[in-house]
Amino acid sequence: AAISIWLAFFIMPCAGLAADRLLGVHSARVMSQSMPWIAEEAGLFRKYDLEFPLVYIGSSPLATAAMLGGDGELLMDGGLGTVRAHVQGNTELICIGGQKNILTQSILAKAPIKRLEDLRGKKVGVTRIGSTTHYFATQAFRKIGMEAGRDYTMIQTGGAPEMLAALLSGAIDAGTLSSPLDVQAIAQGYQYIVYGPDLRIPPVAVGFMTRRSTLVKRPQVLGRFMRVMAEAAKILHTDKELTFKVLGKQLRINDRKILEAGYNAEIKALEPRLTIRPEAFQAILDDVAPIDPRAKKVKPEDFIDRRFLDEMTKSGFFDKLWAEKS
Repeated sequence: AAISIWLAFFIMPCAGLAADRLLGVHSARVMSQSMPWIAEEAGLFRKYDLEFPLVYIGSSPLATAAMLGGDGELLMDGGLGTVRAHVQGNTELICIGGQKNILTQSILAKAPIKRLEDLRGKKVGVTRIGSTTHYFATQAFRKIGMEAGRDYTMIQTGGAPEMLAALLSGAIDAGTLSSPLDVQAIAQGYQYIVYGPDLRIPPVAVGFMTRRSTLVKRPQVLGRFMRVMAEAAKILHTDKELTFKVLGKQLRINDRKILEAGYNAEIKALEPRLTIRPEAFQAILDDVAPIDPRAKKVKPEDFIDRRFLDEMTKSGFFDKLWAEKS
């Protein structure tokens, strides 16, 4: 109890002091990484005396490398980069909150392509090798015994918007897209070849990662940041109008039907209370182990620090937040 009170004291913002600056990095312009946008729109960073400049690096491996190089303090990304770095000996990154613990990307193409088997010899787009889109596509094809390089060509497009552009231009035959960009493709005559939410592939798809050194030096700042994200998650789950306003502006989507369809599909996979699920990290370790046996010696708990989630639970912050009407 004493620890919770101590944490709460340092987490609460101090009026009159200059805002603390926390440099963020994110790897995809998608709904599951939209909470900082929502927080900015709702004035939550100002409420907690924070500045959170957010740098977009449209590649999970590059975003992870930037964090490991000290160019960021908070990363929104999948868990694959964190796990691989840890297994290879760089244990600096740690997960302090979860947003999405299953993959929900989908693979889309145009008729006459109807099945993954129809993509034999074709070009399939992912954002980057090592990204969550790459992981999802690889897992989906492996379920039917198809491998990149042998059965199809995997093309790196860059970011998610570039993926959609490549698909619509015909530069690739199929694209691996997240919501709501998949709905945009559907509106242009494309169809689902694999609908990702049905597969429920379990790895960490989006988490909040920080450096262990930052956790030691700036715990109070990270604690306030996590409260901002908790409030933003509440808005994301309960206030469609504000969420659609933000997504429309950030993703440049003006069609309400596209936003609605994308939101309804994705929201089911997002964690309202930022839960971290160890089994989602274990799924990545299981996938890495055949390539790097060192992964067998690593436990999911090695990637997780729940101090801020525990504080928000024990102090009643979460319960009070969700009891409030939007």
